[in-house]
Amino acid sequence: MSATTGESELKQVHSSELPNGVEPEPATNADPEIMVEETEVRSNDTAASTSVDGVGSSKLNNAEGNKTFTMRELLGELKEEKEESTHRSEASEGNEPTEGEIREGSSPYSHGSNQQQYLGQNNVAMDLINSVTGVDEEGRSRQRVLAFAAKRYASSIERNPADHDALYNWALVLQESADNVGPDSSLPSKDALLEEACKKYDEATQLCPTLHDAFYNWAIAISDRAKIRGRTKEAEELWKQATKNYERAVQLNWNSPQALNNWGLALQELSAIVPVREKQNIVRNAISKFRSAIQLQFDFHRAIYNLGTVLYGLAEDTLRTGRPANSKDISPSELYSQSAIYIAAAHALKPNYSVYRSALRLVRSMLPLPYLKVGYLTAPPAGNPIAPHSDWKRSQFALNHEGLHQARKVEQQLSPTSSGRLQSVPDKSIIKVEVADIVSVTACADLTLPPGAGICIDTIHGPVYLVAETWENLDGWLDAIRLVTSAATFCWM
Repeated sequence: MSATTGESELKQVHSSELPNGVEPEPATNADPEIMVEETEVRSNDTAASTSVDGVGSSKLNNAEGNKTFTMRELLGELKEEKEESTHRSEASEGNEPTEGEIREGSSPYSHGSNQQQYLGQNNVAMDLINSVTGVDEEGRSRQRVLAFAAKRYASSIERNPADHDALYNWALVLQESADNVGPDSSLPSKDALLEEACKKYDEATQLCPTLHDAFYNWAIAISDRAKIRGRTKEAEELWKQATKNYERAVQLNWNSPQALNNWGLALQELSAIVPVREKQNIVRNAISKFRSAIQLQFDFHRAIYNLGTVLYGLAEDTLRTGRPANSKDISPSELYSQSAIYIAAAHALKPNYSVYRSALRLVRSMLPLPYLKVGYLTAPPAGNPIAPHSDWKRSQFALNHEGLHQARKVEQQLSPTSSGRLQSVPDKSIIKVEVADIVSVTACADLTLPPGAGICIDTIHGPVYLVAETWENLDGWLDAIRLVTSAATFCWM
């Protein structure tokens, strides 16, 4: 299955995620029963997640006094300012520049060529915003506030063309106005508003190259433009631009699971358009972005679900070709199993999401029940983590909600009690790590371990070292243990 994009999460999440409860459309080239949850997370969106660390925080950046806002903050402040402006205008007209004044270029710099250029661009943007009506009363009310905001930022830029905060906030207004365009509206087009927003983001980032929120929301705007174009060459180029902007946003703010998730979604969309020979590398890159997002936020259900869908698609592609690309690649059956694990984990975190329920019904039979994960790891003798490499043995391990257990060679040992009855005797020759005891789990490239991909499970009793066969297998174990640990933590909260 090749996942499709759905909507955007905060406009930091667009592609395969659910945009805050909005169900994504099925991918055109994906299994009809599995949907990508296409939710982009916009750092300034009204629905922005509270877990977006450092995104959209208000900060005073220049002498003009403009702030970069989250969209919720922006609309709240603008409503207050609009009311104040209305009251002031009753006593003294003309304190707030009107749309006509802005277009006439009433500032003292209006005769300069640069100023005329800005005025021309402002006029185009203002015409687009003023032509948006909204689809209902709430939308119309929201659009009136956005139009007021546009006038304010146009005025700020007219006074100071180097005001990157005003450019950024105006881009947000254009982007939000695009979301306010009705599905049957021909004028203005959503694409035209998004194109103007992209121009403002471009100008803002040229003036302030470290404005990571601008790169992030710019990528979302580009992604929205790509979706309008379907599976075309033009869309391919736009998706490539979006991935570059997400990459820049992550470089500037590495601690953003939403940006990583959106980056993965954009790559997933791109993989559905590019030639087959390019697809696998792009898909694997998307997998790495979703995994990185989960590592930053273990309960980020959208990234967890998206990882499940992209693994399902990879399993489908691998099965279609007949075999893995090489002997070290994971088999289709293991990919299906991993996909089912992530989809089940997303459903456990958000059981009311219908898209998760539908996907879980499809993959339930692929789960390694009654365990979350079953596979082989190389382990030392129980109680002797510094045993020589020759004593480490490859054996089967199983992970469930209780812990990670090494498979017993003999299912159960029995011994007689004083009354003559038989009772089970705990097998101390196996490794058993209880979920409640786990502090953290990390990859470990320790030269003292046998060859392979090392795992360090830090517990309250000390570290436990194991070795996976490949680094790809290691990722599956790390994610599974982290998800189980995270779920246990939330159960106790």
